[in-house]
Amino acid sequence: MDKIFLKPKREESLRRFHPWIFSGAVQKMEGSPVDGDVVEVYSADGVFLATGHYQPAGSITVRVLSFTQQPVDSAFWKDKLQKAYILRQNLGLSGNPETTAYRLVHGEGDGFPGLIVDIYGRTAVIQAHTTGMYRQRELFATCLVEIYGNQLTAVYDKSGTTLFVRSETTNGYLYGQKPGDPIFTEHGHRFTADWENGQKTGFFIDQRENRYLVEQYAKDRTVLNMFGYTGAFSVYALSGGAREAHTVDVSQKAIDVANRHVSLNFPDVAGHQGIVSDCFDFLNGMQPIYDLMIVDPPAFAKNQHALKNALQAYRRLNAKALAAIRPAGIYFTFSCSQVVTGEQFRSAIFSAAAMAGRQVRIIHQLTQPADHPINIYHPEGEYLKGLALFVE
Repeated sequence: MDKIFLKPKREESLRRFHPWIFSGAVQKMEGSPVDGDVVEVYSADGVFLATGHYQPAGSITVRVLSFTQQPVDSAFWKDKLQKAYILRQNLGLSGNPETTAYRLVHGEGDGFPGLIVDIYGRTAVIQAHTTGMYRQRELFATCLVEIYGNQLTAVYDKSGTTLFVRSETTNGYLYGQKPGDPIFTEHGHRFTADWENGQKTGFFIDQRENRYLVEQYAKDRTVLNMFGYTGAFSVYALSGGAREAHTVDVSQKAIDVANRHVSLNFPDVAGHQGIVSDCFDFLNGMQPIYDLMIVDPPAFAKNQHALKNALQAYRRLNAKALAAIRPAGIYFTFSCSQVVTGEQFRSAIFSAAAMAGRQVRIIHQLTQPADHPINIYHPEGEYLKGLALFVE
């Protein structure tokens, strides 16, 4: 196996079990590893530190798979997948008819740096973000079928848009085929996942528990769901007794999906309206009729270079929305940008509230659900930040 040796005194993070090795820490290599190969990592004085996937492009050179010296073979991967499955069983997700969509593998949080596996009913969707994980996709599919048995009828690979090198990657079924109508349940509500053409793996599973919280506050309120995409927050709001729910998104396709999801759950409801609009434009002309708002924009910052502009965008967006919400309103706001810390996000919302001239109290601090676990040694895994506010 090829070996990578670190510069002197650059192994401290590995001794604290951080799963990334950056290019600046590497002193030399023995062998000629290519993208996705498994390599062993050693300190400058030759002490074994970790085994991981080699990645020559980007700042992260090795993503750690194990801190013990062991074969990275089919038994290794199946054991890891089995442990991830057992955790979801303990969380009450696997086999729960009320919620049939959940995340089975959450990257570093489950010891699979560079891999996502989401379950939608009887279909597993794999998304590899590194070549090393992509090269194991067939093995992962086999292991998933062995673990789930007849509970799983299809495994779909959606890695074509997530790898550094994409020329030879195509999305497709590794096992089975697409179900006729891919409906799943979430807290008893019915949704569809478009893993072939939709964003991410087909749905934003990570907001499941935050949607459920919105339901608890929705009774008799007029709700605005900004950046609404699939309309899932609107479905929960209507379930909670909202008078009306308006879903706003720049995409007509997204609004069509949102309307379908509302109809799927409430065939006779008249209280939903889907609005195609740029969200900033909508806020500029918005009337102050809403007393519950959800502002859930896409990631404004993909990397540190975009952080300053992202924080400005969060302040500007939230200031406009907070200025328009009715007194005694409930305001949910989120950031899914990994490079934005919780403290930075709270500071941006603090500034937005001051700009809007509103008195605001935090009633909930929100994050990703338990099936998106955070490796305690990898705080970067805490990407979803949210606040629920009471606005006087």
